[in-house]
Amino acid sequence: MKRVREHSDGVCKALGIKINPNLTGKGRSMKYNEWQHKQNGTSWKQQIRKIIDSLIPTVNSIDELIQSLEERGYEVKRGKYISIRAPEQERFVRTKTLGEEYTEESLKIRITYREVGTDFQPTQDDDTKLWAAYSSILGDVRILAEQNKKVPRKQIITMPYSADNDLDIYRLSAQMSVMNEDNIRSITDLEARKNEQKKLYEKYKGEVNIHIEEYNKMVSLLEQSELFHELTKKTELSPSEQLQLSLSRKAMHNNGLLTLSDVDTLRERARILGNKIAALKEKLNSCKQRYAVYQDILQTYDRLSNRDYVAELVEEERQRQKRLRKKKPKR
Repeated sequence: MKRVREHSDGVCKALGIKINPNLTGKGRSMKYNEWQHKQNGTSWKQQIRKIIDSLIPTVNSIDELIQSLEERGYEVKRGKYISIRAPEQERFVRTKTLGEEYTEESLKIRITYREVGTDFQPTQDDDTKLWAAYSSILGDVRILAEQNKKVPRKQIITMPYSADNDLDIYRLSAQMSVMNEDNIRSITDLEARKNEQKKLYEKYKGEVNIHIEEYNKMVSLLEQSELFHELTKKTELSPSEQLQLSLSRKAMHNNGLLTLSDVDTLRERARILGNKIAALKEKLNSCKQRYAVYQDILQTYDRLSNRDYVAELVEEERQRQKRLRKKKPKR
């Protein structure tokens, strides 16, 4: 094998062909497709980053993100860490190795606050525990980001990292923006808003389920009518087709579909109901998203009030630097 490789390398060099560096007998070889990606600067990790970035604006949760990835042929394992394998890729990749913006926590933040702005002007006296906790911590976190004393997580992936493009700062600012927009000045207000969204979600969910059941019946009747008219045009019918014709005729008669005009009316009703279901689903997703925001604010406030939030960020960066030093090759 060694002699064959040497001969192959010589031929490749003579013809000006790049040699796969993994064909040296050292370490574990990779598939040609993966090696070619590497040569072209389009690694599997970059491919996975791009697909995640493209899907974040379209999903409402980590679960939906995973489902969307799987629908596109990606394999996903969810344990302590999320691991992904692209089609034709040999090994799974943990999202946390893609960069700090792709850890599960960062992905949750990016999904939860993707449509939340951070421009806010307090409209009343904000001398409350909730606002005081946020105001003081936000300034401290900005200082940490400017001094490179916290993990650098980017909010906007395509822009250089800075304090203005820090995901933790964005998260706190976005939460303050939501609290100002919804006039939330206490934990009691926040809990009330969260419970309100939960009730609205259950209400819309119930309506959607009822309408979907009705819509499915309409679609079934329209299919029966199409089958009926298709079979009536045939000169000869098999026993099976005769049974289908009888059943479809009965379904149409029982539901008042006696003319083509009746069928057209049903089709229009189905179209209108379909639009109504789509609108309700948008409201459902909006409730789900807002509920997630309120829940995240509650969890963040718990950290701000019961633990040393800034010290935790400093320790996180210390541990990250420690891991980076371990990865550096020894000389």
